[in-house]
Amino acid sequence: LKLCGLWGFLCCLLVGRTQYLFSIVPPVHSPPPSPSRSLSLCRAAATVSCLACRHLKMWGGDDGGTPEVTLETSMGSFTVEMYHKHAPKTCRNFVELARRKYYDNVVFHRIIKDFIVQGGDPSGTGRGGESIYGAKFEDEIRPELKHTGAGILSMANAGPNTNGSQFFITLAPCQSLDGKHTIFGRVCRGMEIVKRLGSIQTDKNDRPIHEVKILRTVVKD
Repeated sequence: LKLCGLWGFLCCLLVGRTQYLFSIVPPVHSPPPSPSRSLSLCRAAATVSCLACRHLKMWGGDDGGTPEVTLETSMGSFTVEMYHKHAPKTCRNFVELARRKYYDNVVFHRIIKDFIVQGGDPSGTGRGGESIYGAKFEDEIRPELKHTGAGILSMANAGPNTNGSQFFITLAPCQSLDGKHTIFGRVCRGMEIVKRLGSIQTDKNDRPIHEVKILRTVVKD
């Protein structure tokens, strides 16, 4: 673990700017990453248990509903619902950024098949993005929300308590992200679009060959 931490530190010095990656060790059953991909994401994903999805009312009005954000992309639209009672600060950040049109015309800069679709950085580099709080903000990790499936909306980060505007949606299960990234919602409609996004061709840096982007976002309270 100390070696991994040292390697991550040295890589950050080389890059010069923090990149929002998943700072986790690859699962035991996976081969070690090659040097050219030493900063790549481990093939993991995040979700909430079925019981949590069905029974936890996480933010809403008197009708028990939850706020939703629809992301209209260049490949179609999908909608995510917020888990505000479990991650109120994170949800507030995401919804307000969507209201401000912060995510409009922002590309999905990293896509890894059977792992994640990542976006939310206006610079398109994976190193940018700001929260509504003017700085990075703390994690809201809840032990009852586990990384066990596809379609989960979670925050990308560069380590503990470094959340900004970048987010990812999972495409496959892996519990190795538990306790490292804030889960704050899930895809409730349009998962077929997310799957299409997750299957497009990418280069060696996991960047789509043909640009795919969020055209606009629509918030429904």
